[in-house]
Amino acid sequence: MNRRHYAITLQQASAESPTLAMLTALTKDSSERLKAIEPLLPAGLRDTVRAGPIEGATWCLLVKSNSAAAKLRQILPALQAHLRIKGWEVNSIRLKVQTDLR
Repeated sequence: MNRRHYAITLQQASAESPTLAMLTALTKDSSERLKAIEPLLPAGLRDTVRAGPIEGATWCLLVKSNSAAAKLRQILPALQAHLRIKGWEVNSIRLKVQTDLR
């Protein structure tokens, strides 16, 4: 059996794998949601927040510190409303503190 190993792009790999295509789409959607809410985030918090996973109508934001998460909890209703106005079905936003975010 002769196997050929060659490099392919992420786009080619995702086109050949439905699972990878779904993960790629979810990652892109999560990043677009973060871009949509960035103007609503306090300027000092923008660098502490990263887009996280999407699970149905729940979206997760990855946050660098407990203090940033506490501030974000205060504005979560506004963020959810903004996303719904923009067309995303977001019933809740979870916050996960990850101190190793860069």
